[in-house]
Amino acid sequence: MEQYDLIVIGGGPSGYAGAMRALDFKKKVLLIEKNRIGGAGVYDGVLTSKTLWEYSQKVCSIREMIPNYDADYQDIVKTLKEAVHERKTQMTHHLDLLEEQPSRLFFYENGSASFINKHTIFIKKQDGTSKQVQAEHILIATGSRPRYLPNIPIDEHIIMTSDGVKNISQIPKSLVVLGAGVIGCEFATIFSNMGKTKVYLIDKADRILPFEDDDVAELISESLEKHGATIHHGSSLKRMEIKNEQVEYELEYKDGLTEVITVEKALVSVGRVANVEELKLENAGVKLNDRGSIWDDDTQTNISNIYVAGDVTTEMALVNVGEREARHAVVRMFGPTIKPLSYQNISTIMFLNPEVASVGMSEQDCNKKGLAHKVVKLDYSTNARAITMRKTKGFFKIIVTNDNGMRILGMRAVGEHASSAIQAVAYLIHTNQGIRELADMMHPHPSIIEGVQECLRMLLGKSIYKSYIFKDKLKCFVCENNVCTPVESLL
Repeated sequence: MEQYDLIVIGGGPSGYAGAMRALDFKKKVLLIEKNRIGGAGVYDGVLTSKTLWEYSQKVCSIREMIPNYDADYQDIVKTLKEAVHERKTQMTHHLDLLEEQPSRLFFYENGSASFINKHTIFIKKQDGTSKQVQAEHILIATGSRPRYLPNIPIDEHIIMTSDGVKNISQIPKSLVVLGAGVIGCEFATIFSNMGKTKVYLIDKADRILPFEDDDVAELISESLEKHGATIHHGSSLKRMEIKNEQVEYELEYKDGLTEVITVEKALVSVGRVANVEELKLENAGVKLNDRGSIWDDDTQTNISNIYVAGDVTTEMALVNVGEREARHAVVRMFGPTIKPLSYQNISTIMFLNPEVASVGMSEQDCNKKGLAHKVVKLDYSTNARAITMRKTKGFFKIIVTNDNGMRILGMRAVGEHASSAIQAVAYLIHTNQGIRELADMMHPHPSIIEGVQECLRMLLGKSIYKSYIFKDKLKCFVCENNVCTPVESLL
């Protein structure tokens, strides 16, 4: 029987990253992928949806100058295929060359994997043959899939999840999105940007993006509605059916009123489910948690030689988190003793219009924990780069401790190039450093990150624009006991 130091089950972003990290330790690695290398991250997830978003942003910009501009759907399909092919080719070519290395440390199998015991894996290969392999350690990285609701007839053509978007043959005239979280809002943004789709967004809560602060959700809501979207706030879905090749759905609002609407397509975005059913985890004694995903303690399962990473834990379904977990797990297996992973200060991007970038705690996080804090907020319209781009909708917001040390607790940037603005602050949070060095650096001009610098200067009482003059552009607050009081200076 073939023996390995590590068997990785799943060739998506997490499994791929884990296998590559094990090679750094000169370990013999077998990577098993059931379908295609790259997993949902390439074919049905991040790469495809973000390529669509980038395309829709370009269309939106063109339509600002040419209102009657009509996006060519075949061009969209071509762009998507090119992006997927480029990424897939990179990843598979890399693996092919690794298998040819004289060291013979890397091996790949295309097939489904299941446990025989905690060290032995059964592989049912795509060509119909099968084999058994063993390893000292095993990393489970089988990812997740969209959650289906039993009362909704999802066919991935008329009523779709994110997996079915690739089946669309033309831009729909109308679309309803069920779920007002990140994925739902991203797809609502993509299709409303195109200018050809009447978008409806079903929001059970009083506002979209309930995990974010009010000001973030409000700005994104305004943008969606500006682009013709209708948000069904405070609504519950009573039924959704396919009738005459279209979607009919009925809503009930908090006041008891009901409404029936017919659209061309529907997109259901109500969370994800861990891919665990085919693994036969019981043969290895691996436990699940109450969410039906794999239980872990800092990437280690209840079986000491078996680790887990990525969406299969459903802890936080982000590519950067999954890759980091897999690399961390491999270091725990073969490297020196390291500190546990921290999920407190993860940098994230929401591909909306405008884009939203965040790191660390939000204001509502601080309020829930009863943490006294200070907040500075700077409008995008004061930033020279935003002015040159004519993209002045948005803001920078930094949250710090309510003391002289002003340790950064979190940041939100909403606007053009927001994702480029958060990394320096993320580093300060990660290293527990103060704000003065970053505030005093010479930032490039004109640049979006100058907005971060001005926020830090506001904290230090030395901003160029004064908050007591531009009261609608620069805002300072001290928040205690869930009460925020505006102040002219935070010093």
